[in-house]
Amino acid sequence: MKRTIYLKKKTLAEARAIVSSKIAKLIHLGTETVPVVDAIGRVTAEPLYAKISSPPFHCAAMDGIAIKAESTYGATEESPKSLRLHQEAFFVNTGNPIPAGTDAVIMIEDVHLVDSETVEIREAAYPWQHVRAMGEDVITTEMVFPENHKITAYDVGALLASGHLRICVKRRPKVLIVPTGSELLEPVEIDLKSNPPSNIIESNSYVLSGLIIEDGAQPVRRPVVEDNAKKIREALLSDYNSVDLILVIAGSSAGSEDYTRSIIEESGEVFVHGISMMPGKPTLIGRFKDRPIIGIPGYPVSAILAYEEVVRPLLHQVLGLMRPEKPKIRAFPTRKIPSKLGTEEFLRVKVGRFGERFFATPLPRGSGMITSLTKADGLIRIPVHSEGLNEDEAVEVELLRPFEEILNTVTMVGSHDLTLDVLANLLGKLYPPVFFSSHAVGSLGGILAIRKGICHMAGLHLLDPETGEYNLPYIRSYLKGIEVRVVHLVFREQGLIVQRGNPKGIKGLEDLLRKDVRFINRQKGSGTRVLLDHTLKTLSLDPSEIQGYEKEEYTHMAVASTVSSGIADAGLGILSAAKAIDLDFIPIAKERYDLVIPAVQFEDEKIRRVVEIIRSDEFKKTVLQMGGYDVSRTGEELT
Repeated sequence: MKRTIYLKKKTLAEARAIVSSKIAKLIHLGTETVPVVDAIGRVTAEPLYAKISSPPFHCAAMDGIAIKAESTYGATEESPKSLRLHQEAFFVNTGNPIPAGTDAVIMIEDVHLVDSETVEIREAAYPWQHVRAMGEDVITTEMVFPENHKITAYDVGALLASGHLRICVKRRPKVLIVPTGSELLEPVEIDLKSNPPSNIIESNSYVLSGLIIEDGAQPVRRPVVEDNAKKIREALLSDYNSVDLILVIAGSSAGSEDYTRSIIEESGEVFVHGISMMPGKPTLIGRFKDRPIIGIPGYPVSAILAYEEVVRPLLHQVLGLMRPEKPKIRAFPTRKIPSKLGTEEFLRVKVGRFGERFFATPLPRGSGMITSLTKADGLIRIPVHSEGLNEDEAVEVELLRPFEEILNTVTMVGSHDLTLDVLANLLGKLYPPVFFSSHAVGSLGGILAIRKGICHMAGLHLLDPETGEYNLPYIRSYLKGIEVRVVHLVFREQGLIVQRGNPKGIKGLEDLLRKDVRFINRQKGSGTRVLLDHTLKTLSLDPSEIQGYEKEEYTHMAVASTVSSGIADAGLGILSAAKAIDLDFIPIAKERYDLVIPAVQFEDEKIRRVVEIIRSDEFKKTVLQMGGYDVSRTGEELT
């Protein structure tokens, strides 16, 4: 098939207008009657009026005696009044109807039993004291909920109290999900270590199914369909007539095996092919037969954003609901962020508060990195006409996490280490209100973040080649005038991570100069890069002769993964990273990894919790189990 192009590309605003005006009209929801007790999340199809008053009679609001208020007037401690039971006073429990002729209740603790026939009171009551009047909550014929109201758990109580046992609601929209792609594997129970998947595990359809349920619709998922125009067409024809909306995952781009557009054009119409948004550009909007169809991009982040920006508003519109607004804050980008002019970009960011300001740090922008959403605190929408963000201008951030979680998050910037995951887990386990967020930008990046005041702490393992000392010389040089506290985290083994069995027979850094050895490096400014360059210089080895020296990764696990995949034969990293994915390791050096904390932050409750965890036996024990670490001085404050 010929490669196609985006002939009907629209801005996001234009695409949503088309969805609202053309696509929504293709969806015709009927109604159904459901039990009130099963109605949570359903949308009312008609106004609901109270069938009975609530409460349906005057009833006691307290345990006690029901009386006529005027019969108690004049009662005091010095001059109590006696009332005859069953004639002037009647025992009632909370919720009981009060007898005819009574209009007040005296609490049982204020009632003194004289004998089996008489009670005594020492304080007068007033009319309707401790009485719930008939219709106090809702009165017969009063509207309880209007049409297009989404039922909540609270609403169930109101409906039952007003006499409704079954209600008329809008039928849930049925959304057909058709995942396509010959490279996809259905999720199955497999032993990933002994039989790793040779294909990509299909997950988009399950994410979309969950979002569809959250939005009050009903997902209908088909198994994966391979990249074959005939099979995709058959899948659509077999199910389209029984659903209200079709989502085809992947195949809507401009590749040679992207068939969605041509299939729709054969049996319907394409309204939009390509939206000026990133991620999410390949989104397609059209009509298949008489059913609306939306082509969802195959990359996970693109798929989710296409759903949230196109499909979700459509479902809310046909159900008659307002689209919920995410909470927003103003934050300063931690650095200048360029963006493509003419495309609306959805930038995933981590957010932290330092002093009185919030700062937003961008996460990886790749459309295939779903963890950039799972780790994100919020989204920044960079408008179509903007070329990016400046770090000295606050921007609006749509929060993806509760605001209180962001306030209770400790942000660490600097070098990557696997023990930070242990720290984050124990912090969440022992002190659930406190969260830990780490950003791997290298040791030097951590120092600069401390200097700019945009993090709570930095992780360093910078070797000073002149003195042979770790971290402190850099702190003295770069952080002059800033009072800091330095807490030792771990000593760790640095070395060459090589493939299992070391098939290239690599013995040390000298072997990196061999023509048959491919290397993967760490980024400039990282402690590992400083250690490598210093050691190469000491050994009089020329970095330009190392194949791959210019290729960089930002974490030890990324280096290990690159070696494991066969893209590289070796990379400098820590022993725990090699052990984590069963690779071999050649020791090169033992180094010190410390945390640098501004003194003004040190007494913060969140920071004290972090230091407490670091000094705990549980942290040290867990770290030792990972291998490659020495915790003999973990938690010590250095000077």
